[in-house]
Amino acid sequence: MSNLKQLAQSLGLSITTVSRALDGYSDVSAKTKARVLEAAAKSGYQPNVAARRLRRQRAELVAVTLPTAPGHIGPPHFLDILSACAEHLALSGLNLVIAPVPRGQSELEMCQRFVDGQRVDAMLLVRTKRNDERVELLQSRGIPFVTLGRTESAKPHAFLDGDGFAGFRDATLRFIADGHTHIGHIAGPQAFSFAHHRRMGWEAALGQTGLSSALLAEGDPTEQGGYAAAKALMSASIKPTAILCATDEMAVGTLRALREVACGNAVSIIGHDDLPMSAFTDPPLSTMRVTGDDIGVRIASLLLRAIDGEAPEALQEIHPVEFLPRASHRRAQRLAANDAGVQAEE
Repeated sequence: MSNLKQLAQSLGLSITTVSRALDGYSDVSAKTKARVLEAAAKSGYQPNVAARRLRRQRAELVAVTLPTAPGHIGPPHFLDILSACAEHLALSGLNLVIAPVPRGQSELEMCQRFVDGQRVDAMLLVRTKRNDERVELLQSRGIPFVTLGRTESAKPHAFLDGDGFAGFRDATLRFIADGHTHIGHIAGPQAFSFAHHRRMGWEAALGQTGLSSALLAEGDPTEQGGYAAAKALMSASIKPTAILCATDEMAVGTLRALREVACGNAVSIIGHDDLPMSAFTDPPLSTMRVTGDDIGVRIASLLLRAIDGEAPEALQEIHPVEFLPRASHRRAQRLAANDAGVQAEE
């Protein structure tokens, strides 16, 4: 038996239960412990000594760093994910600690403190960068970790991500099918993996259909960032009739900017993240979200398996992105008719 996963499968038990039985935790029944130990002995399974030492001698904490801004901690949709992740980790005796990163301090510095102080069993990294120094740090120190988002690291690591490329490609093609030819994109900073993948999907669809990708503006992935980027887009000589926003927060700022320049509902908008507020904007925001029964639980499962020493190549998940239609994009045909009427009058 080469690893814990195979041992668990042979017993019909979860990896977590088998791991805790081998470690002698009291929340596993004596009968189950005996069964696990017997199967491990017969199969010749050798537990990951380093991982067991982590669980027994360290703080039994998993840390996640989140950037702060005035009034809130981290992107809003992360908090729901982290809540579910924390509940699942708690079932295995691990506590999830959210570490806000003060303004002026980098997430790398915060990770460095956790690693140097041997304060955590593992780390969860969110909003990854294409070239992420946090990943390099944790790999060099042998600290188990999972990232919410891919990186361009040459060395494989555990991650869970949505297929932002396909999501934004398909959303752009949806706009094109509705008759739009001037399709803008309000992108997040291209150092971030999620922003890069989404922009590439938009560009791929435009290239596939021979349309221009000139209607591009970049901003912070916030309402203010979307607002400023939308103002820049709408000041161009050729204005977009449809805009894809990298995040729902940016889309909310875009809707505000469009109202101020008297475009109102004339420009179709699609966001990403399915934030609760997106259903209550005016008009309600069409958006996208990563599919999966519970992303937080999936991340927790990957973390537990990483702590147990599973190879990172086996801990990589890319989930499809689904489209949630609401009113903010359902005006393309009407817009095309209005444009035709204006041209006829002229």
